[in-house]
Amino acid sequence: MSIFSRHDATAHTHIVGKLIALFSAIAMLFSVTACGQSNDSTKAATDGNGLKKVTFMLSWAPDTNHIGVYVAKNKGYFKQAGLDVDIVAVAQAGAEQAVNNGMADFALSNLTNVGTYTLKGAKIKQVLQVQQKPSAIWCSLASNTSIKSPKDFDGKTFATFGSNESDAVIRRMIQTDGGKGTFDKVTVGTSTFQTLSSGKADFGGFYATWEGVQADMYGPKLNCFTEPDYGVPGNADTIGIITNTKTISSNPDLVRKFTQATKKGYEYAYSHPDDAAEILVKEAPDANLKPAFVKKSMKTIVDGQYWGDPAKINDGSFVFGTNDTKGAQRYFDFIAEENAYTDSHGKVVHTAPQAKDLATDEFLK
Repeated sequence: MSIFSRHDATAHTHIVGKLIALFSAIAMLFSVTACGQSNDSTKAATDGNGLKKVTFMLSWAPDTNHIGVYVAKNKGYFKQAGLDVDIVAVAQAGAEQAVNNGMADFALSNLTNVGTYTLKGAKIKQVLQVQQKPSAIWCSLASNTSIKSPKDFDGKTFATFGSNESDAVIRRMIQTDGGKGTFDKVTVGTSTFQTLSSGKADFGGFYATWEGVQADMYGPKLNCFTEPDYGVPGNADTIGIITNTKTISSNPDLVRKFTQATKKGYEYAYSHPDDAAEILVKEAPDANLKPAFVKKSMKTIVDGQYWGDPAKINDGSFVFGTNDTKGAQRYFDFIAEENAYTDSHGKVVHTAPQAKDLATDEFLK
């Protein structure tokens, strides 16, 4: 898959990923669970070498958010932990639902998705948080000189995937910048880049560590704005590793082994970004990733300290992988205030999920 179509294949953490939670077969959540889990981690099989077989599900196409898992597999960290990890493509219903129903043992997600799914009845929890600050950027084409700041989104057309959450974010950014917060919408049918280039929309959502890099390297050039600069509180992009709460309670040893090996993979990638980039390209050949692009993405992550302050990680004052429940909660509260949460029946939920109940750091050490 070309990097130019990545936005379509991804259902990212906060702009696209949560749409899985909102629009993808949520009704199946209860019926499948009621029928019993199809892949009970407590009875995980072993391979011919005596390694415990584990399934990790991608949350979209392979990219640098997943890189630590690929590194852990390539470097033998999983094998050293007694695990045989199979990295599989995201299910149509989403990685969160797959983990909830036991079809996958672990997956890449984020606390925002976990909160959304929990309101709909899921029993999942995040055990390691990779990304420690927002990477979402809201952009127009640089050639669109009528947009100089978010208030200029007023009256313009938003290329959206249909999320109430995204609407709330855009509205807050416009209003914080002095605008009214009114805009038209068009549902993205191909890619956000193509939708903007075709003139069907004026602005849309991207990610600084991936599409932002793509735009810088290959075009089209973008004019972008970040959420924290325009009134959106907390961290929506708390990307990390999730598992089923049943697995945590019944097989904590498995969760600890996977979490610590994965943590080691991400730490290696953070310290050796170019080598990790080469590993991702090699281990995910079907993604057709360009080495220079992946290296630039990792450089953006490292330079921007998206995974944490290296100095604090090195001196032990910050444990790599710690879940930022406070940052997540501020964002959860904002979404609840904007009436953007719904239950499994589509009814608005006014009480925000509690981030402290959706994550645990117990397996990091």
